[in-house]
Amino acid sequence: MAATAVRVVSLLPAGTELVAALGRLDALVGVTHECDFPTEAALRPRVTRSAVDDRAGAAAVDAQVRALSAAGAPLFTLLEDEIRRLAPTVIITQALCDVCAVSEQDVRALAHRITPVPVVVTLGASTLDGVLDEAELVAQSLGMPGRGRQLANELRARMRAVHEALKAARAPRPRVAVIEWTEPVYAAGHWVPDMVRRAGGIDVLAEPGEHSRPRSVDEVRNAEPEVIVFAPCGYDAPRAEAEMTRTLARDEWAWARDLRCVAADANAFISRPGPRLVDGVEWLAATFNPEVMEDRK
Repeated sequence: MAATAVRVVSLLPAGTELVAALGRLDALVGVTHECDFPTEAALRPRVTRSAVDDRAGAAAVDAQVRALSAAGAPLFTLLEDEIRRLAPTVIITQALCDVCAVSEQDVRALAHRITPVPVVVTLGASTLDGVLDEAELVAQSLGMPGRGRQLANELRARMRAVHEALKAARAPRPRVAVIEWTEPVYAAGHWVPDMVRRAGGIDVLAEPGEHSRPRSVDEVRNAEPEVIVFAPCGYDAPRAEAEMTRTLARDEWAWARDLRCVAADANAFISRPGPRLVDGVEWLAATFNPEVMEDRK
């Protein structure tokens, strides 16, 4: 497929960010209601809609998701007429989390109703290395496989630089708990434990590649974290900060107030399995060992 002929509809923010990092924003013709980075991509036509009011509090969002799932109702709607109008040759979707984006099954069914049928690229990595490898998968669909390998190598080089700086400084390795949701409490899984390790910490709640799963507050406390990172999925820095403040104000979290607690811009650094996860590794390293990594924070 000639590169100039590619027309991409991205159905998840990580896909949009990968297309941008590969230098093919010119090929991007449609994005989701959540895509907000980079700014130029956010100006593209929106091709999804959410049934969940994500402006509500954490407990209310969880209740909406559970109610919709119990009723067999979709959390997201594909705007099929708009997608048809955009005439994509490539659709980027995911097969990792039905709460985070439209289902792969729905996307493939829609693709077969479009003539000619677009290529469906499915992202589903659950580890950090897997996410970086998917840069090559997306690049291949754009007709530029060499650029995908180059991008993955550049991102890995940045992580090696973090490792070498921490190693040279003999930086301490703090015990870390990353909280992906607060009501109920979820420990961040998938690629996050990899990120913590590469940033010089020890994840005390999850293993690389495993699904994010609920934990009691007692389980978090008994894991004896030294640092707690509040990174609610889909939240930017101000919302994460507000959620952390509300959470720590609760009686059951009183024990954590004397620990080092930080709020992460989850959208930029943690939640989206794209190239900015490496920004997240650098941010975490600077958070764990600011005297070593201050210039990267």
